[in-house]
Amino acid sequence: MDNNSFKSFDGSDIHYKHWKSKTQNEDKKAIILLHRGHEHSLRIAHLVEELELDEFEFFAWDMRGCGKSKSQNSDDAEFADFAKDLQYFIEHIKIGYGIKEENIAVIAQSIGAVTAALWAHDYVPNIRALVLGACAFDIRLFVPFALSGLNLLYNLRGNFKVKSYVKPSFLTHDEDRVNSYGKDEEITKDIPVKTLLGAYAAAKRVIEDANSIYTPVQMFIARRDFIVKKSAQKRFFNNLGSPQKECYELPGFYHDVFGEKERHLVTEKIKRFILKCFESSPKFPSLLDADKIGYTRAEADRLSLPNGFFKNIYWGIDKSLIKYASLISDGVKLGFERGFDSGSSLDYIYKNQPSGATNFGAFADFIYLRSIGWRGIRQRKIHLEELLRFCVKKLRDENKSVDIVDIAAGGGRYVLESIGEMKPLPNSVLLRDFSEINVRNAHVLIKAKNLDEVVKFEQGDAFDKNSLSSLKIKPTLAIVSGLYELFGDNNMIKNSLEGLASSMQSGSFLIYTGQPWHPQLEYIAKVLPSHQGGKPWIMRRRTTRELDQLVQSVGFTKITMRIDIWGIFTVSVAVRD
Repeated sequence: MDNNSFKSFDGSDIHYKHWKSKTQNEDKKAIILLHRGHEHSLRIAHLVEELELDEFEFFAWDMRGCGKSKSQNSDDAEFADFAKDLQYFIEHIKIGYGIKEENIAVIAQSIGAVTAALWAHDYVPNIRALVLGACAFDIRLFVPFALSGLNLLYNLRGNFKVKSYVKPSFLTHDEDRVNSYGKDEEITKDIPVKTLLGAYAAAKRVIEDANSIYTPVQMFIARRDFIVKKSAQKRFFNNLGSPQKECYELPGFYHDVFGEKERHLVTEKIKRFILKCFESSPKFPSLLDADKIGYTRAEADRLSLPNGFFKNIYWGIDKSLIKYASLISDGVKLGFERGFDSGSSLDYIYKNQPSGATNFGAFADFIYLRSIGWRGIRQRKIHLEELLRFCVKKLRDENKSVDIVDIAAGGGRYVLESIGEMKPLPNSVLLRDFSEINVRNAHVLIKAKNLDEVVKFEQGDAFDKNSLSSLKIKPTLAIVSGLYELFGDNNMIKNSLEGLASSMQSGSFLIYTGQPWHPQLEYIAKVLPSHQGGKPWIMRRRTTRELDQLVQSVGFTKITMRIDIWGIFTVSVAVRD
């Protein structure tokens, strides 16, 4: 066993252990073990021997804030940071140990299982199998209204820690593990309330949208679990989209299902499941026609149906309130004038400077700009700028010309701000947008930033395949931001991608955004008008796997991605084959 560490996204050192395979294999295979909350990698390390999978490399980490992975960033972590850590861990293993993603399986327990499920949902990895034990989707807090109380206290006093009073005898019947738990000084009994609340929010989202997870999943539910509720685990399993899924309820088992006295009943099933999953390459269903058939299409169709009597009253009140807000709030007014999904509205969201007809109007505008969707948009901008710099560095490292095209730039603000900070400037930049207003406003911004010689802005249709295949410059970096998520039709997206692909050479980069989830879909559909002549803004969610398949179908390979902590917006990078 080797002890190592890797740097995660924020510079935190995450400790992990590595066990080499006992057999020589040309095509390396790996199993990653994720421990339960409060514990650390050695508490799940017994599975390395007990699974008897000698041909596999094993890895087990100390989750952020646990074991040897304590850092100054741990206490203030979002729960989504754990899934992001896991993504960085996978990338570290792929590069550092030469193990392909499709040759990896993950075994996770309790909070570790929620982390793995969130990661599988948000980052859509092409791993071989996912084994989940006693998923902590819904933790028993015992005190009535505890969750509401924690939320209230968090909002009043900020982050603080909650102590776990769980007795080890309630975790397992294995006396050795009970005794070692009580003596283990590396077990962390406290958990930051910010992390705990984030886990509940993440679990709710993953359970509701588990249909988008197609990874083979095996689950174990403990019948006598005093720590987490069984009902949430069953809902997740029933909602799973994976055609290969198994679930076992374990009579008499406590919460620590991988560390129970009779755990051989579990390890036998895990070994059989993993070996079966490794017999053939990962296969995922084609989602290229998900705009015509499937659960996201059905969801969008439901949003377009007429309201019932009570919902008419409910949404009528909301419409009246937002219409009144448009009289005093500049952002809401702009949304009604040009569409809440327009490039003009997006530019206003990016600026994030509340203004209104009165002081109360400015306050209303502040509340409007703080809505979760707009916060997600601004985080998307940060991710776009990060990955834009990433691609430019890659091109320069390969001694390639930096020629950038954004096919639907809106007001162009985030691209121009990013370009203005680059030293040296790109070789050429071509921005396009369908709106004459956006083109006109962008020219003013280009001039103000003294980028006239490098940046050109023209009117253009981002879905015109012929227009895109004959661009004035051959882009080495193409950007499609905030566009595809507005249109549910996959033929439109494919036309756009095919046009871009035909104008790009092998090794060029594509940055594209998606919206696999939104917590306010119904509100948006029933209340906010779109840029399309004031029609209702009805969005068909396009899952990340669906969007990735569309990109792949025209000759690109995805290499990395980012997603916000709410799971609303993705930013991905693909390279032209």
